[in-house]
Amino acid sequence: MLTPDSTSDTVEVVTVRRDSAAPSGETTVVRLLGLLPATWSCTCEVGPDRVRLWIDLAGGTDRSTVRHALREVLADTALYGWDQES
Repeated sequence: MLTPDSTSDTVEVVTVRRDSAAPSGETTVVRLLGLLPATWSCTCEVGPDRVRLWIDLAGGTDRSTVRHALREVLADTALYGWDQES
């Protein structure tokens, strides 16, 4: 799921574990943050099977850029078993 919050200055990204053999949310959030651009400012909420990130839209970052980056990040083998929530 990729939706703006009420301030429309952030984008919410929700990923869920689809494979019980995949690492838990605590490991996955570290991997997600490590694969996203280092200049992005994010806030997160982590559960065992769900990771929510709120990415600030600043410095030229827009929704399209976030969507593209998320597709690339979730294709990385480090995030096997995790997918974008629909």
